[in-house]
Amino acid sequence: MRNTFVEELEWRGMLHDIMPETENHLNQGPTSAYIGFDPTSDSLHIGSLVQILILMHFQRAGHQPIALVGGATGMIGDPSGKSDERNLLDSAALEKNVAGIKAQLERFLDFSSSNQNPAILVNNFDWMKDYSLIDFSRDIGKHITVNYMMAKDSVKKRLGSESQVGMSFTEFTYQLLQGYDFLHLYQNYNCTLQMGGSDQWGNITTGTELVRRKAGGKAYAITCPLITKADGTKFGKTEGGNIWLDKNRTSPYKFYQYWLNASDADAENYIKIFTFLTKEEIDALIEEHKETPHLRLLQKRIAEEVTVLVHSKEDLANAQRASQILFGKSTSEDLMQLDNATFLDVFDGVPQAQMDKSALADEVEIISALAGEGKLLKSNGEARRALKENSISVNKTKVSDQKKITAKDLINDRYILLQRGKKSYFILEFV
Repeated sequence: MRNTFVEELEWRGMLHDIMPETENHLNQGPTSAYIGFDPTSDSLHIGSLVQILILMHFQRAGHQPIALVGGATGMIGDPSGKSDERNLLDSAALEKNVAGIKAQLERFLDFSSSNQNPAILVNNFDWMKDYSLIDFSRDIGKHITVNYMMAKDSVKKRLGSESQVGMSFTEFTYQLLQGYDFLHLYQNYNCTLQMGGSDQWGNITTGTELVRRKAGGKAYAITCPLITKADGTKFGKTEGGNIWLDKNRTSPYKFYQYWLNASDADAENYIKIFTFLTKEEIDALIEEHKETPHLRLLQKRIAEEVTVLVHSKEDLANAQRASQILFGKSTSEDLMQLDNATFLDVFDGVPQAQMDKSALADEVEIISALAGEGKLLKSNGEARRALKENSISVNKTKVSDQKKITAKDLINDRYILLQRGKKSYFILEFV
């Protein structure tokens, strides 16, 4: 008999590997499952969002999700999918990162005790910090052979020709430590299932094997595919780096734009993976998109859904207002509502100049702003001609040569946006 949670993952393209009998186990009633999050930063990025959504689906299906933050394993570094050993973090950095990730996870999962199946947050540092090497080697290490560990793909690749540095003993022990996490959660939280990305299959199955050999129990595994883009570039990356879930690292505007700029091929996958829309809604939306691809209906809906999920409806509205500004459909009121970070994101790369704020006491002539300090135009004569042609705007509003810039014109009490025609922008910053 098919399991609704597994079926949900399957039609959404979120199922890669599943251990035999897992569906039967899930059909027997509510259980607990965990996914680990590596604290290499104080914020997760959209690559981690796939794992978060799987836990959300799991909780919605009536099961108990456990989010594990790897405070202990984060000190070592997971070799899976990597060709080089990464830098190790100190305890202070790890503590900061763990706290940041915990705060983010609480936005997506319901941890309230009033819930019948509340999510649980754990940190493996709590049960590893006092475990001596001698005790760990005797209690855990003897149950998994070196031959078994060497057979894992993540180990083979690091020991093979792909790696220039080989593999340290520190990294080699990672799968054993992760396996112990599963055993600990199995014994203390009745956790019978571990989930993760397809690159984690080796680590996860080490855990199921440890549960069998050490505890005589039965544990299960599910992995999801690693998200790829149709053009071959890395998912979740831009020229500026990762797309983070923390708005202080990636503004809601840039976050929204990332999804809005997805290709049609990618959008058909993303709408299934990153939203909670039903299969019927998604199928209808895909068909509608194919009939009018120029409207980019899929991209707009994905951008809306994910921005609200990760940030808020208010952040979405702000991002949408900001997006309209570059296409000439916005008003000066829209511009005035942008916060500093979003304003600078929208006009990233636009030439800027500074003026002393005291100049506003006497008002600033528009010609002086354009051809003087502003340097948008080369001369006063060119400025007068442009004004006569009605091609100059201040904060998205057309102006004449009689315009004087005052403190009331400032965006966020700091900026003036000058524009000639549709695409030539200049920012005056008053300091």
